[in-house]
Formats: sequence, structure tokens, C-alpha cells
Amino acid sequence: MNTSLENSAVLFIDLINDFKFERGERLLHHTKEILPHLKKLKSFAKQNKLPVIYINDHYNLWQADFHRIIDYCKNDGSREVIEAMKPDPDDYFFIKPKHSAFFQTPLQSLLTHLNKTHLIMAGIAGDICILFSAKDAYMYEYSLHVPENCMASNEKQGNEYALYLMRSVMDANTRPI
Repeated sequence: MNTSLENSAVLFIDLINDFKFERGERLLHHTKEILPHLKKLKSFAKQNKLPVIYINDHYNLWQADFHRIIDYCKNDGSREVIEAMKPDPDDYFFIKPKHSAFFQTPLQSLLTHLNKTHLIMAGIAGDICILFSAKDAYMYEYSLHVPENCMASNEKQGNEYALYLMRSVMDANTRPI
């Protein structure tokens, strides 16, 4: 499958987050560790005119309005991540009801419309939402690049195991950016 930049889109998953859940502080810490790489990926996408698509939990707001979700999620802990990674006006933004970026969202329709067959996926949590999204992307026959330095989970071991599954089962490139 062709993985040229002209066929690529960048997906940022669950980066607008309040981190207010069990082990959320650990995930926030690990997310801040990858934040420079996430910013680099976003800059790369913008410089190369790649579509940037945010897919995010809805926090029971059920409106695909990233401003409302940012207002709800922004707190002393999450502020740095949200400010650095919030969507730009020309980015796409969808809410998702469950773990996968594809489950009951218009993501596949948008990717088809944009003629994108290669996905660069980044975000949190790697061992849940990124893994489930990568599995669905693989099932829909997208080629994948999930940079290991652009994905964080609550536990490092869970993150490493998810990356192993993406490499070995879904044929994903996990090379860092």
C-alpha cells in the first residue's frame, strides 16, 4: 500500500482530556513526556499540508464542539497539554462514543472523501483507544504509522505491549518521529 505523504492523514486521539480518573495522574505524566514529540508531529503535518483529525471522548457533552470540551477538561494538570495540542480552526474534530476512533464516527467517510489510505496515529491511551483505533484501521485496510514516542498509556508496560501488537498483528510502523 502506498504510504506517501499525499495519501496520509494525522489522527490525534483523546488529547483533550481532564485526566480525572483512576491512574489519570500517571497518564498525564506520561503524556507530558511525549508532548514535545506530539507538537513536532503536528508541526510536520501542518508544514506538509496533511489533514489533522482530532477524535476525542465526549465527556457526556455529546456535542462535537472542541471549545466546550476544552472548557470542560481544562484544569491545572491538563492545561499544558490542551494548550499545546488543541485543534486549529482548519483541523477536523469528532467525538467518539467508545474506545475506537472509527466506532460510530464519520472518520472513515472523511478519510474516503480525502482519499487518505495511510494514517499516522498519536495520542492517549495507547493500550486502549489507540490500540482499538489501530485495530479498526487495520480491518479497514489502512496502512499505519504509530510513532512510539507519540503514544502514552497509564503504564509503560501496557504501552509497550500495545505497540508490540500493532507491529506484529497490524503491520504498523512504530518508528519514532
